Amino acid sequence: MKLIAVKDYKQLSEKAAKLIIQKVNEKPDAVLGLATGGTVVGIYEELIRDHKENATSYKHTRSVNLDEYIGLAPYHEQSYFSYMNELFFKEIDIQAQHTHLPNGQAHNVTEECERYEQLIKALGGIDLQLLGIGENGHIGFNEPGTSFHSLTHVVKLAQSTREANARFFSSIDSVPTHAITMGIATIMSSREIMLVVSGEKKAEILCELFTHGKTESIPATVLKDHLNVTVIADEQALSVLNKQENHTKLFTT
Repeated sequence: MKLIAVKDYKQLSEKAAKLIIQKVNEKPDAVLGLATGGTVVGIYEELIRDHKENATSYKHTRSVNLDEYIGLAPYHEQSYFSYMNELFFKEIDIQAQHTHLPNGQAHNVTEECERYEQLIKALGGIDLQLLGIGENGHIGFNEPGTSFHSLTHVVKLAQSTREANARFFSSIDSVPTHAITMGIATIMSSREIMLVVSGEKKAEILCELFTHGKTESIPATVLKDHLNVTVIADEQALSVLNKQENHTKLFTT
C-alpha cells in the first residue's frame, strides 16, 4: 500500500479528486466504484468544481456503488441512491443509465446480490474503487468477521456502524439494520483501490491497518494483498501512526 500524507481534509479531497480525474481522462469509459459517507463529500465537491471549470466529462463513465440500505426507497432522503444523485450525479454529465447501485427494495435480496455481482462483471470490472474505512475497520458494509472471499451479499450492520450513521437520521431507531454491500472479494477484484481516511476518530484504525497483520476481524487489512492501493490520509488521521517507529518509510507525497 502506498500512503500519501496530506495536511487536512481539503487537501485530501483535492488529491483524491485529482486521481479520479486522471483516471477518467485516461479512460473516458472507466468503471468507477463509488462510496458514500462523510469522508467522500469533499471529493465529490471537487469533482463537480472541476467538471464545471475544466469540462471534464463523465458522459461515457460508468459507476457502481459499494452498497445500499435494505428497506429504503430510492428517493428516501437517506438512501444512497439519493445521496449520489443529490451530491454528485445531478451536477455532472454522467448518464443515469450508467450509474448503478444495489436495489435495497428488491423482493428477493439474494437474487439482487447475484444480479449486482454479475453486473460488475458485465461492465468489465472496476477500474478504480473509492473506499472509506469505518472505525471498526469495515470497508463497504463488510463488518468485522466478514470472509475475505465474500461476494456481494446482505449484511447485518454492526451497532457501532448504525451509531456512526445515526447522525444522518432522526434517531438510531430509524437507521436500517441491514444493507446490501459489495463483498470483500468483489472490492479486491478492482484494478486500483483508493482509500481515504480523515479525522482523529479514524487514527486508531488507520494505525492498525498498517501495523496489524491481515485478519478478518479488521476487514480493511485485506487491502495489504492488493497490488495497487493508495491510501490518502490527513494529519489527524495519521496522529497515532506518526508515533510508530519507522513509519516514515510508508509515506509518499
